[in-house]
Amino acid sequence: MTLEGRKFRNELKYYMNIQDYFTLRQKVAALLTLDKNSLNEEGYNIRSLYFDGLHDHALYDKNNGVFSREKYRIRIYNGSDQKISLERKSKYGDFISKESAPLSLSEYEAILQGDADVLAKKEHHLLKDFYAALKYRGFQPRVIVDYWREAYIYELGNVRVTFDKKLAAGINDFDLFNNNLVYEEILLPEQTILEVKFDQFLPDNIRQLVRPDQFVRSAISKYVICRETNIQHFKQ
Repeated sequence: MTLEGRKFRNELKYYMNIQDYFTLRQKVAALLTLDKNSLNEEGYNIRSLYFDGLHDHALYDKNNGVFSREKYRIRIYNGSDQKISLERKSKYGDFISKESAPLSLSEYEAILQGDADVLAKKEHHLLKDFYAALKYRGFQPRVIVDYWREAYIYELGNVRVTFDKKLAAGINDFDLFNNNLVYEEILLPEQTILEVKFDQFLPDNIRQLVRPDQFVRSAISKYVICRETNIQHFKQ
């Protein structure tokens, strides 16, 4: 599906208990390829700083079930500053689109200090849009979301099956590189989030393997879960 120049994919999300996770993980690992960025069989760490507008529309649009919505985040992997990405994730019904643009460490640090002008002369369309969001729409850092992702790839249908674990919200700072960042765990130790992403179709052999109908599908948003945890923390 293509809309306004963006390519949209299907995305299915489910909560899993630990027994189902171990069973499905064994089957998936036997057929699909582990993501090359994985540090080991547990996968890799993802840490994202999410932004939202003055009226928290990304938060409330999700909770209110708005059909078309988007959110911005700055993301790093495995705690490294070698790859810093600005991402925009757009949602259109059951379809998703993710766009990405690189940021330098100095640009990231300037943005964190509230200096949007560091992006003023950027040519990349996503950086231009983010500059406008920061400069004129009042977007500000809202919460850090941290988790481990075990990702498997199947080329036919451009399928990604991921298990997200150890989801936690940063509660004392917005700096992705703060070594003293304090986290509050969101998921129970026995919980895992299963995500299945694909283009136009999910191949039958993957559908039979994953069997998404056996799990209860959930409208899971890591941003919303962590943001609401963060809000409750500061109310205490």
